[in-house]
Amino acid sequence: MARKNSKNKKRKVGKQSHPYLISAVATFIIGVILYYFLLPPLNISSVASWIFFGGLFIAYVVVSSIANAIITDTLNETKMQKQDKILFYVIGAGLLVFIIGAIASSKLFQASTYANLLQVEEYDFEEVIPESEEISDIALMDTASAQIVGDRAIGSLSDVVSQFVVGENYSQIAFNGKPLKISSLEYAGFFKYLNNKSEGIPGYVSVDPVTNDAKYVKLEQNIQYTESAYFGKDLRRKLRFSYPTAIFEGYHFEVDEEGNPYYICPIVKKNAGLFGAEDIKAIVIFDPITGESEKYDVGEIPEWVDRVYDGDLLQNQYDSYGTLQKGFWNSCFGKSGCKKTTEDYGYKVIGNDVWIYTGVTSVAGDESNIGFVLMNSRTKESKYVSVAGAEEFSAMAAAEGQVQHLGYVASFPSLVNIDGQATYIMVLKDNGGLVKMYAMVNVEKYNLVATGSTQAEVLTAYETLLHSSGMVQKEQVDLETKASKTIEIKEIQYITLSGETIVYIKDSEGNVYKQNFAENENLILLSEGDKVKVIFEEGDEDISTLYSFEMQD
Repeated sequence: MARKNSKNKKRKVGKQSHPYLISAVATFIIGVILYYFLLPPLNISSVASWIFFGGLFIAYVVVSSIANAIITDTLNETKMQKQDKILFYVIGAGLLVFIIGAIASSKLFQASTYANLLQVEEYDFEEVIPESEEISDIALMDTASAQIVGDRAIGSLSDVVSQFVVGENYSQIAFNGKPLKISSLEYAGFFKYLNNKSEGIPGYVSVDPVTNDAKYVKLEQNIQYTESAYFGKDLRRKLRFSYPTAIFEGYHFEVDEEGNPYYICPIVKKNAGLFGAEDIKAIVIFDPITGESEKYDVGEIPEWVDRVYDGDLLQNQYDSYGTLQKGFWNSCFGKSGCKKTTEDYGYKVIGNDVWIYTGVTSVAGDESNIGFVLMNSRTKESKYVSVAGAEEFSAMAAAEGQVQHLGYVASFPSLVNIDGQATYIMVLKDNGGLVKMYAMVNVEKYNLVATGSTQAEVLTAYETLLHSSGMVQKEQVDLETKASKTIEIKEIQYITLSGETIVYIKDSEGNVYKQNFAENENLILLSEGDKVKVIFEEGDEDISTLYSFEMQD
C-alpha cells in the first residue's frame, strides 16, 4: 500500500512540471509574434525594449497561472508560493534596475554630460551669414507647402496617383549645392501594396523650395523597401533583423548627387545612465532598391549625406548646452547665463551642407532673441552669433499684420544679411497653403516690414525702408567724377524688371538714360519736352546710368 502511494506522488510531481514548460513555450511563441510586429531594439538603453520584455514576463505569469489551473488536479501550494516569491524578486529586481537607470540618466546627476553634447563656437554675424546681393536663391518653402506642390506633380499621372501617394515627411537636402525637398512615393494602403509589391515603387517627388516647382522623378529600378510596405519589404523590419540592437532615430529619405535614392538611418547612443543624453553614434545607409545597407560611424559619413542629426535633437542638445553650463540647480533657480532656442527651426543650405538654424532667447521668455545658432545637420558643427532683436514668431506676426486684410499666414522665416542688417524673410500663404507674397522683417526693429509679390520686389521695398529709416546709409556716389550735360526729354518709360521699376529716359538725340525709381522718386516729376541737366555714367549698349538731374528753364 505504501508503494502505491509513492507511485501516485511521483506521478503528480511529474504532472505538475508540465505547466511551466508549456508556459515557457507559449510565452516564447507570443514573444516571437510580438517581436515581428513591434520590432523593439534588443538594447538595455531602449525603453521600448524594457516594455517588451516586461510585457513578456507578465504574459508568462498569466499563462503559467492558467496552465496550472487547467492541467494539474491539485496545486502544490508550497511550490506555487516558492514560484510566486521568485517572480516577486525578479519583478522587483527589474523595476529597481529600471528606476536606478532612469534616475542616473537625469539632468540632476548628469548635468555636465548633457551640457557637453554640443560644442558651440561664437562668430560674427557677417562671418556666418554673408551679405546677400540678391535673395532669389533663398529656400523659403515649408513642408506643408511642399506637400501641396508635390501632390500636384503626380496629379496628372493616372497610373501613379491611383496606386501611390507622396510621403508626408519631406527631407530638406543640398543637391549639388542647391536646396531641394524630396519625398518618396508610398503605397496607398495594404491592398495597393499587394497589387504592386512585385514591381515596387517607381519613383519620388522633388520640390524646388526656391521656385516652388515640383517634378516627379521616375527611377530606372523601382524601390522595393519602404515604411509603407508590409512583411519582408517593410523598411523597419528589414533594418531591425539586420541590426537587432540598434536604436534608430528615424528613417530619412535622401538622394545622392546622381539622384540615386537611399534611406539615412541614424543610430542613437545614450551617454548618461541608461536612457539619458541622447546622441548619434553612427548611421546606416540603406539602399531601398536592393535592400543592401552599410553602417558608418560618425566622422566617416559620406559628404553627400545631409540629415544625420535631426533638428529636434539638435535643439534639445543646444537647450542643454544653454541651460546646464553652470549646473542643474542654476538652471532651476538662479538661471544665471541660461538661454534656450525658440520653439521652431528652419533650414539653410550653405555650400553643400544643410544647416539647422533657430533663434536663441533668454529663459525668461520675453519674446526677443539674444542671438541665433546654426547647427550642421551632418557634422553637428555649431555656430552662435549674437544678434539682439525680435524672435521669429513676433516677426511672423508683424508680417501678417501688413496683409491682415488678405488673411495670409506667414511661414517660419529664413535669416539673411541685407546691407549688414540681420533680416527675416518669409513667405505669406493663403488658406489653401499656396505662396502669395513675400515679407522681410528687420530683426533689430521688427516694425520695419516690407512685402512684395516677388522676392526681388520685396528686397527693393525693404532696402528702401532701410535707407529711409536711417538704419543703413546709402553709399554716396562722387557726382563730380561723372559726366553731365543738358538734354531735352523726348520719351519716358516705366518698366518693371524682376519686381523693380526702372525709369528709361530717351533724349532728342536718341541717347537713353536709366535709373531705379526707388532710388529717386522725383523722376515722376519729369515729362516729355522738359529740358534737364543730367549727371550720368555711360554704360553698355548705349544705355547710361542716371545719377541725378536738375530742371532747366
